Amino acid sequence: MSTLTAPAPAAATASSRRHSRRRKAVWLVILIVVVAAIAALSVTFGTRAVGIGDIVDGLRGDIDSASAAAVAKRVPRTILALLVGAALAVAGTVMQGVTRNPLADPQILGINGGASLAVVIGLAFFGVTSAFGYIWLAMLGAAVAAVFVYTIGSLGRGGASPLKLALAGAATAVAFTSLISAILLPRIDVMSVFRFWQIGGVGGGTFEKIALVAPFLLVGVLVCIGSSGALNSLALGDELAAGLGERIRIARLVSAAGAVILCGAATAVAGPIGFVGLIVPHVCRLIVGPDHRWLLPVSAVVGGGLLTLADVVGRVIARPQEIEVGIVTALIGAPFFIAIVRRQRMRAL
Repeated sequence: MSTLTAPAPAAATASSRRHSRRRKAVWLVILIVVVAAIAALSVTFGTRAVGIGDIVDGLRGDIDSASAAAVAKRVPRTILALLVGAALAVAGTVMQGVTRNPLADPQILGINGGASLAVVIGLAFFGVTSAFGYIWLAMLGAAVAAVFVYTIGSLGRGGASPLKLALAGAATAVAFTSLISAILLPRIDVMSVFRFWQIGGVGGGTFEKIALVAPFLLVGVLVCIGSSGALNSLALGDELAAGLGERIRIARLVSAAGAVILCGAATAVAGPIGFVGLIVPHVCRLIVGPDHRWLLPVSAVVGGGLLTLADVVGRVIARPQEIEVGIVTALIGAPFFIAIVRRQRMRAL
């Protein structure tokens, strides 16, 4: 007489999945707490350190003292850094998923360069000076650059390989930089406006800018998070993803559109900040794995914290002056980029 037993492997698998979800949720909570602490540091430290009383006065709008006035300026700056960092990190994660390229980043693929070129053209030839105009121009330039780089990287045998996309993006970024210089050199008036924006920073953050860019960032994030399932399928390869019922072209187009919106909006208000979208996805995969349903929100949290921390470092190490956050992220990101390239090369051997 035989007895029925529960399928132990299935029960073990379900238990393992629950444990994995709990672990990822715990990590997400820990990261949120860490980022909140970084945000508090951003409000507290800078060219002038402030106390609790100054923070309270600044939040209430009572800016009679210089310290309280500094707090009132740092609060929107901190919020903008969190939003821009989250946007760039999510965009980088999506780009790496869409292209299956570990080197994908808005800066490396020339997308930030396309956004910058569009803003310069608007400044020089159409007299665009409003933040709202910058946003639309930057998104248009980012979209054109993304299509151009992907088209160039898809030529020849093998399609859009990671190496071809990285080379096409690097060449395109150099070309855009040259075009920007050619436009700016005879236009001193435009250059004076553009030179500080070109470095990349969040020092000009205001609640008006945040209110203007927040809807675009929200739409971009929702599109990207809504594409997380498709990104998981694309990670398996085009043939297998198609076998699972995924529409490859539509999935790539929608995901890339969300990333372009995020890149364009973030670049418009903070300038072309590089390497956040490269560093954060790799770090977050070590924490929560490759599942984009977890990877995207965790990347948003870590990206916001990284850019805010870089802004704090730039303010503290050069007192009483400031180092723009774009310079700090470049100093961090360049060695990281070299390390990734070396690792990919070793794998190919």
